[in-house]
Amino acid sequence: MRVKIGECLLELVEGDITRQDTEAIVNAANEQLIPGGGVDGAIHRAGGPSIAEEARKYGRCPTGSAVITGAGNLKARYVIHAVGPRYRDGKHGEAELLASAYRSALKICLEKKIDSVAFPSLSTGAYGYPLEEASRIALKTIISFLKEHQYPRLVRMVLFGKEAYKAYEEALKEIAEAENLKPDA
Repeated sequence: MRVKIGECLLELVEGDITRQDTEAIVNAANEQLIPGGGVDGAIHRAGGPSIAEEARKYGRCPTGSAVITGAGNLKARYVIHAVGPRYRDGKHGEAELLASAYRSALKICLEKKIDSVAFPSLSTGAYGYPLEEASRIALKTIISFLKEHQYPRLVRMVLFGKEAYKAYEEALKEIAEAENLKPDA
């Protein structure tokens, strides 16, 4: 499923983020920027040790922020490491921090003139963020950024599994209708 936002395209796909042909992919990183499990582990395994070596130079990356490294052996040129929040109960600023992680990654695209980027669903794996709520925050944040900046030209949400895809698809249909955007299948 995809929607046009001005000259930009936001699309949802089910798949493997490490195989994306976008200029950058976003990693669901931790504050220490140390290779972990889930998306983070998959990116580091597929991209090789140079990603972790380069990330180490930053030291840390606070929750809600993002940093950029090369992509090692991946098809992408860059990996943007975005740190989403651990979900506690939704009453500790989690929504703001999650939106900030997406915005921070998009700002890096803008600064570095990265034309296409692929995101995973941040914080919905080991960090426990409820999928339905996270999908709405992610999509609203991305759409708002694209409306304001008209960049990057392509934002692809790469969702792991049918459940994640379905949650994002439902959220995008709802938001697209409210924002008067025309989705195409």
